[in-house]
Amino acid sequence: MIKVEDVSHVAFLAPDLNQMEAFLNDFGLRTSRVDQRLYARGLGPAPYLHTTELGEPGLAAIGFRASSVDDVEALGKAERVPPQQVERPGGGVMVTLVDPDGFLIEVIAGQQFDDGFPLPESVAWNSARRKGRLRDVRRTGEGASRVVRLGHCVLSVSNFRRAEAWYKERFGFITSDEIAASDDVSVGAFMRCDRGDIPTDHHSLFLVEGPQGVGLHHAAFEVLDLDDLMRGHERLKANGRAAHWGVGRHVLGSQVFDYWRDPWGNTLEHWTDGDLFTAADGSRKAPLSDLLALQWGPAPPMAS
Repeated sequence: MIKVEDVSHVAFLAPDLNQMEAFLNDFGLRTSRVDQRLYARGLGPAPYLHTTELGEPGLAAIGFRASSVDDVEALGKAERVPPQQVERPGGGVMVTLVDPDGFLIEVIAGQQFDDGFPLPESVAWNSARRKGRLRDVRRTGEGASRVVRLGHCVLSVSNFRRAEAWYKERFGFITSDEIAASDDVSVGAFMRCDRGDIPTDHHSLFLVEGPQGVGLHHAAFEVLDLDDLMRGHERLKANGRAAHWGVGRHVLGSQVFDYWRDPWGNTLEHWTDGDLFTAADGSRKAPLSDLLALQWGPAPPMAS
């Protein structure tokens, strides 16, 4: 077992790179092309967060970032899969595995990160508790959201316990919230990376067994803040993009969310203000009713 430190990227196939690029630009990602492959990055230091190659539309792979090249090599040895040098922006060394449901999982380390892009200065909020902005105005401006990083992926699986064991045994995930359908049956888990004392997202991976069948449920990208999420919402709406669910605040993970569909129906999420935990914070069980429960926002679509 190794301990991955974050989700790295999500890879798709699509029949038209121009359409995908236009959507990703509206979504708030910066795109470039190398050898007939579309790469999209955020404002953070990672060389890419989302990739697209030509093909029948759908998910191609999910990537996790390992702590070191040594970990990737150890994983490759244990799985009898030789590590490969990555010929993509940022380089690195990667092992590709196949999970029990056929998802391709790319585990990468040794990428060259840059300094990213400067984040806009934070403007203080004025609340009833604290007046932090004095003699100044707040303006969100117009444009796409400023995506910073990929935060998590959600997979619909055929057998939750089998998938949970596979991911935990290889990558060291810790359950944050297990979704209990009854005292004896659980159907999913929000799982975070084990980074010891370093706080990490409530979940980098969520596995769920349900009636929707096997597939990618969504990939979620962190944006600057609530104003930035709403700025992006208006941009996507004005450009006729397909809204899926939002804006609201989840119970599990606590993040404010806004879900959209790309031109082929893949769901991508903008989110901000999620929970952070360390390894010492342990795990809990949550009832099935909490899975789609909201603190505020619109009811979930019937087929989410």
